[in-house]
Amino acid sequence: MTFEFKILDNIKPEEIKDSPSEGVYCYGMFLEGARWNYDTHLLDESKPKELYTDVPVIHFLPKKSRELPTSGVYFCPLYKVLSRAGTLSTTGHSTNYVLFVELPTDLDQGVWIRAGVAMFLALKQ
Repeated sequence: MTFEFKILDNIKPEEIKDSPSEGVYCYGMFLEGARWNYDTHLLDESKPKELYTDVPVIHFLPKKSRELPTSGVYFCPLYKVLSRAGTLSTTGHSTNYVLFVELPTDLDQGVWIRAGVAMFLALKQ
């Protein structure tokens, strides 16, 4: 089971009145090191003096046996809080890490990795 991510940058969270037939709409997340470009519908460089930017509504759509894309997306790590560090649980995973979100981009993933781009659920520790 994996997720397909649909960026719904043409609607605001307050305009959503019903839940989707499948999956869930998520909003209120933040990006560090990049921003969402509403004109190109792609991940873009941050503007000067912009530390954190809002992420548009994302539709998390569960898919069975989905093949992951090999280009055109950045596998952006989503963390609970800004520290990016957590304690290792008994499964060997960080307690702060949530999952990778596929954000559309026209640049190589390495650009975003070197910039340290990540998403967060909360800006407070």
